[in-house]
Amino acid sequence: MKKVILSIFALLLCSVALFAQKNENSKLKIMSFNIRLGSGNDGTNAWQYRYPATLEMIKDLQPDVIGMQEVEYGQRVFLDEFVDGYKAVGVGRENGKKEGEQTCIYWNKKTVALQKWGTFWLSEEPQKPSMGWDAACHRTATWAIIKDKKTGKKFFFVNTHLDHVGVQARTKGLEQILDFIEKNNAEGLPVVLTGDFNVEPKDACLAVLEGKMQSARTSAQQTDNMHSFNNWGKTKTILDYIYYSGFSACPVFKTINKKYVDRPFISDHFPIMSELQF
Repeated sequence: MKKVILSIFALLLCSVALFAQKNENSKLKIMSFNIRLGSGNDGTNAWQYRYPATLEMIKDLQPDVIGMQEVEYGQRVFLDEFVDGYKAVGVGRENGKKEGEQTCIYWNKKTVALQKWGTFWLSEEPQKPSMGWDAACHRTATWAIIKDKKTGKKFFFVNTHLDHVGVQARTKGLEQILDFIEKNNAEGLPVVLTGDFNVEPKDACLAVLEGKMQSARTSAQQTDNMHSFNNWGKTKTILDYIYYSGFSACPVFKTINKKYVDRPFISDHFPIMSELQF
C-alpha cells in the first residue's frame, strides 16, 4: 500500500511540474518603452550618454516584443545593429520613410516570428502622413501579427504614441486603433496594445477601451502603481500603458526603474513590462 501511495504521489508531482512548465512556456514578455528621441536637448541625459543603458536593459530583461516610441532614424539604425537577437519594423511619421519619430515594434527572433505588419496614421487619412483632428503632431500606430515559437500561437500587436496636446485626437486615435483591429483581426487573435498615451489613468479617453481590452497594470496578479514618466527625476506620473484582450491571464506587470550602466534614467520614461499567458 505504501508503494502505491508513493507512486500516486510521484505522479501528482510530475503532473504539477508539467502543468507549471506548460504555463511557463505559454507566457509572453511584453514591453512598452518611450526611448526619448535622440535629437532632444537633454544635456547629460542625451542619447549619446544613455544608449549603453538601453542596450543593457534589453539584454537583461529579454522581452519577446517591445513597443517602442519616439525612435528617430539614427536611433533605429543603431538599435538594429547593436540590439543582439532582435529585429524591428516601423516608419518615420513625417513621410512614411526615414523622417520623424517611429512607433517601432521590436521582436526577439529566438522566441517569436513576424508574420505581417504595417503602419497607419491616426487621422482622417490614415494611409498617408497626416495630422488628425486637434493633434499637434503626426501620430502613428504600427501593427503586426506575430507568432509565438514556443506554442505556435499568434497574436495581434499594436504600438502607438498618442498626441500630447489634442484631446479629441487621443480619443479618436484610440477609437481608430480599435476599429482597425476589429477589421483586420479576422482570426480573432489575442491582442496587445502598447504605447505612450500621454494621459494619466483616469483620463476620459481611456473609457474607449473599457469592456474591450484590459490594462495590464490594473489586472495583473502581481503589479505596481509606480509612475512611468520620470522627466529625468522632475515628474512622477503614469503615461505608458499595456492593454490586452484574448489572453487567459496577466501574471505580472512591472515598471522597470532599475539602474543600468549606473544611469539613474535610461529615458525620461521608465520601460513597463508585463507577462501575458495564452
